[in-house]
Amino acid sequence: MKPLGEDAEKEKKAASEIAGLLEMLGLDGEREIELEDVEIRANELVLLPSVLASTTLESIAPPVRLAPPRAKPTTILEAPFTPFLQEYPGQIREATLGATKSGGGSRGKAVVIGGAATPAFYLFEKTPLHPPIIAVDTFDMKVTLPRAIRMHVEEVWEDPAAWARMVVDKWGAEVLTVHLLSTDPLIKDTSPVEAAKTVEAVLQAVDVPLIVGGCGDPKKDAEVFTKVAEVAEGERVLLSSLTLDMDEAGVLEGVAKAAGEHGHLVLGFTALDLNRAKELNRKLYECVPPDHIIMDLTTAALGYGLEYSFTIHERARMAALMGDRELQHPVLAGTTNAWAAREAWMKLGSEYEPRRLRGPLWETLTALTLLMAGVDVFMMMHPAAIIHMKKIVQRLMTHSNVKLDKIANWVLQRYGEE
Repeated sequence: MKPLGEDAEKEKKAASEIAGLLEMLGLDGEREIELEDVEIRANELVLLPSVLASTTLESIAPPVRLAPPRAKPTTILEAPFTPFLQEYPGQIREATLGATKSGGGSRGKAVVIGGAATPAFYLFEKTPLHPPIIAVDTFDMKVTLPRAIRMHVEEVWEDPAAWARMVVDKWGAEVLTVHLLSTDPLIKDTSPVEAAKTVEAVLQAVDVPLIVGGCGDPKKDAEVFTKVAEVAEGERVLLSSLTLDMDEAGVLEGVAKAAGEHGHLVLGFTALDLNRAKELNRKLYECVPPDHIIMDLTTAALGYGLEYSFTIHERARMAALMGDRELQHPVLAGTTNAWAAREAWMKLGSEYEPRRLRGPLWETLTALTLLMAGVDVFMMMHPAAIIHMKKIVQRLMTHSNVKLDKIANWVLQRYGEE
C-alpha cells in the first residue's frame, strides 16, 4: 500500500476518473457515496484525499457522531378521529308489553321494547328508542334454588301473588314473569284452569306487565297458554314460549290463534339456529301480528357457551338491520340460566369466595354480554344482579350525547374518574 500523495500523476488520474464516474452517476458534487453489495478486487490499492481537495483524514473517514438520546414521550399524540356512520335499511319492530286501562287492560304502565335502528348501543350513530328492560322471575310453586337466591324469596315462594308483590314493591320490578312450573305432567300436572287462576291472582296482586312461562311440555303448554290467553284477555301478556316442537305435536296453530284472538304477545323459542327462528316466525305470522312476536334465540351462561349465544344474537341483529324482515323482532334472554352453571353457586376454594357474590356476578356478566349483542328483555332473578344491570343500562342510555372528538379519551381514564 503506497502512502498518500506519493505518486502525484496517479492521484490526479484517479481523482479525474472518480469525478467522471460521479458525474456519470449524477452524483457530482457529493462528498461521499455508499455502495451496497459491492466486491472490489484490486492488485494495488491507493488511498487518495477527498475529490474536493480535502487533505484531512476526517474527510476520508469522518468521526462517528452519536445522535442525542430521544426524550421519553409524556403525552399521547393527538390525531383526528371520524367514526364511520352508517344508515341501515332495516329496523327492529317495536312491541308493547302490558295494556293500561285506556288500552283495554289494567296495568299501571305499558312497556315498549325494540325499535332499534343500529347495532347495540352504537350511540355515535343513533340513540336507542327504548332501553332494554328486566323481567323478574317468579314461580307458581316452591322450587329448588341456590341459597344465594333462596334467602331472598323463601318466605313467599309458596304464594305466587305474594312473591309477585315482593319483587315489584321491594325490588322495583318493571315486568314480572310467572313460570307455571307446576303444570309439568312429571311434577304436579296442575290443570290449565288452575294455572289460569294463578295468573289471575298475580294480575290482581300487581299492575306491571306480565310474562307467563310454561313447563316445557309442548302439548301441556299449548293447553295452558290457550286458557291463560282467554282469562287474561286485554292484558297483553307475553306467552313464553311457543316452539317448533308444538308444531310437530300439531298444537302450535291453535295456541297461536288463541294468542292472536285475545291480543297477547308470543315468545318464539329456538335453539341457536336462525333458520329455525325464521321458520317459526313464518308459521306465527299466519296467526299473530308481527309486532306481537318476540324471539328467544337461547341463552347459554358464562362458561357454558355464552360465546355461541352472543354470536347468534349479534347475527340476528345485523341481519335484521340489513333488511331480513323475518328477524326484525325484539329479543328476550333467559339470563337466569346463569344459575345452572355449577360455578355460580357450588362451594369452591377460598380464592373463589365469597360465594354469595359469585352467583350474582355470574348472572350480571351473562346479561351484560348479551346486552352488547342487542337483547331487549332480560329474565333475571337475584336482586343484586338486577340492580347492577339497571344501573348499567341507565348509564349507557344517559351517555348518548358522547362527543365524537373525545371518543378515544378512555385511554387516559383512571379508575374512579368520570
